[in-house]
Amino acid sequence: MVCDPVGELVKALLVHERESFGPEAVSLPGGEAVAITFRCPDKAGPNEDAAVVVPLGDGAVLAVADGVGGSRSAHLASAAVTRALAALDDGGRSDVIDAVELANRQILESSQGAATTVAIAQIEKNTVRPIHVGDSTVILVGQRGRLHMQTVPHSPVGYALEAGMIDEGEAMHHADRHIVSNVIGAEDMRIEIGGSLTMARRDTLILATDGVLDNLHLDELIDFVRVGPIAKAAQRVADVVSRRMREPQSGVPSKPDDTTMILYRRNS
Repeated sequence: MVCDPVGELVKALLVHERESFGPEAVSLPGGEAVAITFRCPDKAGPNEDAAVVVPLGDGAVLAVADGVGGSRSAHLASAAVTRALAALDDGGRSDVIDAVELANRQILESSQGAATTVAIAQIEKNTVRPIHVGDSTVILVGQRGRLHMQTVPHSPVGYALEAGMIDEGEAMHHADRHIVSNVIGAEDMRIEIGGSLTMARRDTLILATDGVLDNLHLDELIDFVRVGPIAKAAQRVADVVSRRMREPQSGVPSKPDDTTMILYRRNS
């Protein structure tokens, strides 16, 4: 991954194709964001995850993308969608959708069979709107640990969990957990746009690829990030996830994968 300036001034933090990066903090209107990523342990190929933080007026666009493993040039697909988002100006929600659709066309036109997920948080003043394709996740939690919002993964296991057909433990260890039913890089790609939510001071927004939630239960993740400096919280998550990947234990989730997360916390 690389950290690129966009335009003459540093407008966006854009991270892709780096073995590891962060935690790197970015000051934003009303809060602070931290991005962190690392490649799957013992993996020889590129990190297929990417991330971007784009300040826009009195808000920002945050996104993580997970190139679909097994697809050709997966790292180029995740880079394509984050680069398209990094090029945003101070437009509205439609511009975010246009950027995702542009990336989808570019990936399809490349004819490389690549694909990626994306999880986007569009922040405007004290509100956030989640937008996602695939199983990368947007989560909003309060300082006391209350779950205010979590996107539903576009996957058979994600839908089954949301419908109450299986519980979180069953979903965590399900044989089909890796299957994704909606990706950027497909003719029938579908963008899910969530409702706008108000964020209170000290609320924490989490954007994560599946390397995080395949190795941490949701309540563990919330406990790690809800209080304290978010850079330290991001590093704690990365340390635990990496250790679980490297040192699997019975009854503890462990799935080696590229891992990327952005945390954002309102401070006003």
